[in-house]
Amino acid sequence: EYRGKRSVEAFLEFVKKQLEDPVKEFKDVSELNNLDTKKRIIIGFFDKKDCPEYNTFRRAASNLKDDCQFHAGFGDVVRVMHPPGQPIVVFRPDVALSNERDEAYKGSLLDYDATSVWMADRCVPLVREITFENAEELTEEGLPFLILFHRPGTDDDTVKRFKDIVADQLISEKQNINFLTADGEKFAHPLHHLGKSQSDLPLIAIDSFRHMYLFPDIKDMEIPGRLKSFIQDLYSGKLHREFHYGPDPNEIGSHHQHGSSGNGGPTTPPESTFKKLGPSKNRYTLLRDEL
Repeated sequence: EYRGKRSVEAFLEFVKKQLEDPVKEFKDVSELNNLDTKKRIIIGFFDKKDCPEYNTFRRAASNLKDDCQFHAGFGDVVRVMHPPGQPIVVFRPDVALSNERDEAYKGSLLDYDATSVWMADRCVPLVREITFENAEELTEEGLPFLILFHRPGTDDDTVKRFKDIVADQLISEKQNINFLTADGEKFAHPLHHLGKSQSDLPLIAIDSFRHMYLFPDIKDMEIPGRLKSFIQDLYSGKLHREFHYGPDPNEIGSHHQHGSSGNGGPTTPPESTFKKLGPSKNRYTLLRDEL
């Protein structure tokens, strides 16, 4: 669905991009050394373009071109990279931002459904990056956000660690919450609502689309179960209660303060800022108005 600016120029640019070949052909394997390490990439090695395996590869790539970069080589260029008559497809993760490793597809490239599912599982990661370009789409999914705000290039190790912890401890929550990272320099407005600035990065918060809740200390994400407890407190309403009335005095040593004033009086949690990035209720949409 087109989500850009309602202008002729913007729409033409969108159509032009949709018509572009999703697969970039490389003429020398050395070109693969210069690919963006912050992008998730799938690379194919084929005997020739005119083969059913490449047709499957390209068809699957067309549906995932916004999530991955796709590259392919053919014939003599990649002859040493795969056995004759046996095309190979490899996933290369965003190694600058994750601890994932290269992985080869072991299924049949003649099976479109299996190939597409394998690619989608790797191109659409458990932890995604939210940008101004995809915020509307993510908001439309209707799930609360667990967001790591960070400084790109400075907090990359924290991003990697956050992704590892989510994968190890929070996989069971993926149907209930969206795990995201955000450039804290670009998304300064949500930080301001939390009473924070770029000097406080990195930090973690939940946006429930009603309110925002700050995870007290990012170092505590290393404590097994602490982030999961934070999420469970959202579901139970505990985060909301503590923001209004402070921590339960009957809970000795409560580790969830979440920005409450601590003076015993009612307080109000910061309002959600990301809900404002969702689609306008007045906007015409094919999905809502036609389907």
